[in-house]
Amino acid sequence: MPELPEVEVTRRGLLPDLAGAKASAVTFRTESLRYPLPRQLNKKLQDEVLREIRRRGKYLLFQFDTGVLLLHLGMSGSLRLVDKSCAPQKHDHVDIAFSNKTGNKILRLRDPRRFGALLWIEGDPAQHPLIAPLGIEPLDDGFTPQWLFQQTRGLKAAIKVTLMDSHRIVGIGNIYASESLFRAGIDPRRAAGKISWRRIERLVPAIRETLNQAIRAGGSSLRDFAHSDGGSGYFQLEAFVYGREGEACRVCGTTIKSLRQGQRATFYCPKCQR
Repeated sequence: MPELPEVEVTRRGLLPDLAGAKASAVTFRTESLRYPLPRQLNKKLQDEVLREIRRRGKYLLFQFDTGVLLLHLGMSGSLRLVDKSCAPQKHDHVDIAFSNKTGNKILRLRDPRRFGALLWIEGDPAQHPLIAPLGIEPLDDGFTPQWLFQQTRGLKAAIKVTLMDSHRIVGIGNIYASESLFRAGIDPRRAAGKISWRRIERLVPAIRETLNQAIRAGGSSLRDFAHSDGGSGYFQLEAFVYGREGEACRVCGTTIKSLRQGQRATFYCPKCQR
């Protein structure tokens, strides 16, 4: 599933070409994704100028004058900017045509599993039921050691599971939670409420460092995910523990182990992480 780094890379890739561009047509090739598609979208977006593209967690918010197009890539979705002559493939479900200074471009949503979402919002998007419950952004200034220490006191859930709880913190997916905990030297099984202040002080910058490094690397090459230009990320090539079960730790040489937490695979070094 595309996580915060992949969604942020997508946002940054689209922004230079689409900011200030005028929407001209919308084409649907399916009735619905996770939710029914907004059937009046073609009419609503006619000649509407895209002012900006923001991100909230794993959601992209395309800001027009009359509303916001809310998009989630789901388990397997990707957005690509293609030429109008590029023929759609089997899983290309939505096209939004734009005109700008570089010519006519099509924003194409590909979603093989159709778990993504495309919704039109005319009110405050922060109050939308999909956005309102989301937790703090881990790259925002408010995400501090003090905040995380206070939020985790008394929690019995494992720290890895806590980091992946989008009602507390958004966008730290499976890969990035495992990598952040390795960098901070924290056992992923440790109860969140029992992690000391000293360790929390290490964990917060480790999370920020991991996410920022992933963004610089173009995210991770997840199945079915591609950048807006069709490229892929290489963060997984730099991973310390994720996907490396049975291999030697890059730091101490101990064999990397894995376990299941919350139905997801967790990778860790039993020596570096305590």
